[in-house]
Amino acid sequence: MASVELLMPKMGESIMEATVLTWLKSEGDTIEQDESILEVATDKVDTEVPSTHGGILTQILANDGDVIPVGAPIAIITTDGEDVAIPTSTPATVATPVSQETQAIIVESPNAVTAVLDKPISGRFYSPLVMNIAREEAIDMVELERIPGTGKEGRVTKKDILGYVSTRKNGNGAVVAPATITPTVSTPTPAAIPSAASTPKPQPVSIGAGDEIIAMDRMRKMIAGRMIDSKRISPHVSSFVEADMTSIVLWRNKIKKDFEAREGEKMTFTPIILEAVVKAIKDYPMVNVSVDGDNIIKKRNINIGIAVALPSGNLIVPVVHNADQYNLAGLAKKVNDLARRARENKLTPDDLDGGTYTISNVGSFGNVMGTPIIMQPQVAIMALGSIEKKPAVMETPQGDVIAIRHKMFLSHSYDHRVVDGALGGMMVKRVAEYLESFDMNQSY
Repeated sequence: MASVELLMPKMGESIMEATVLTWLKSEGDTIEQDESILEVATDKVDTEVPSTHGGILTQILANDGDVIPVGAPIAIITTDGEDVAIPTSTPATVATPVSQETQAIIVESPNAVTAVLDKPISGRFYSPLVMNIAREEAIDMVELERIPGTGKEGRVTKKDILGYVSTRKNGNGAVVAPATITPTVSTPTPAAIPSAASTPKPQPVSIGAGDEIIAMDRMRKMIAGRMIDSKRISPHVSSFVEADMTSIVLWRNKIKKDFEAREGEKMTFTPIILEAVVKAIKDYPMVNVSVDGDNIIKKRNINIGIAVALPSGNLIVPVVHNADQYNLAGLAKKVNDLARRARENKLTPDDLDGGTYTISNVGSFGNVMGTPIIMQPQVAIMALGSIEKKPAVMETPQGDVIAIRHKMFLSHSYDHRVVDGALGGMMVKRVAEYLESFDMNQSY
């Protein structure tokens, strides 16, 4: 018999930790390789974790609600084979010796040994959980950067910030010193958290006898926090263009039955518009960027997020990676697949990671236009309105005439820190031009 560790798997390029939601198996249960044994949640998606080995689940190392770093052991499985060294208890993050510089800032207080950093650590990564705790406790970024971190590369863990909050409330004004402190980091910092003085406080809500109180679920809380953060981080500006979709409507009506019979998928308007957006991004690549402090990161890949409304009423944004490498049929299949798996709660973390630009089809709800909120750390998002029949003036060799045309509004929201009105306006105008010049004789 042998014992092996089940590790928290990597679940996306930017995901550093996950929260254990519930164990699907108990200690002593027999499990098969690739059988799902627990559910975890990241800041992007809830997912099941399969077992890497078959055998007996001997010991569970992570409890429900625990936040576990990627790569850390979460369970021990007894299998047939050679022994694999395992810890006797849940391992802590590998410690790094305290440097002389760090030792110099550990001071004695009347109540306990405490430690605070003498200067902020800029450029340190903070997990969404730590950021949420900091926001709830009105800890601004300068204060957060002075908290020593015991996590990998000096990251502040949940334990670190909760310990700081506890000491702060007790009036000590410093965090209890951890066994080791690692002040050096290399990952970028998120935008600063506003201080308590600058954060507007919500107004008290009166509740009547007949009112119903509905608690937000975890996803709704996450969406709310991200939308507030995006509005705080990015100064939003919007531009609008009305596109003539008549050629596209007629072409789709002509090919949709044949396409479905041949490809087994429906041809909707979304992949057609997505193709035009990709072409426009190639013309105006400075909307396919992110902001990192005073630097602009120009993205090589064109990864388009597609906002999908879920049956629960929540919203999720899966990503078409390398959208410029698909033809129209490929885009249709990819969009349909992502939308289907989103509604069935079968998306993987990778499906939600790495977006560089987003489109949102508000027209599916009968809306003619909208002003969407940017998905951070992107700098632009486009809303697609409903396609409506309208009378329109058309130029002909015999003069102007009024004709019935299929029209759609495109709404472009962009981050005015790096996208000016000219660029944002030209981008949405170029999308409309590609849509209006659509070749009705093309194949898919």
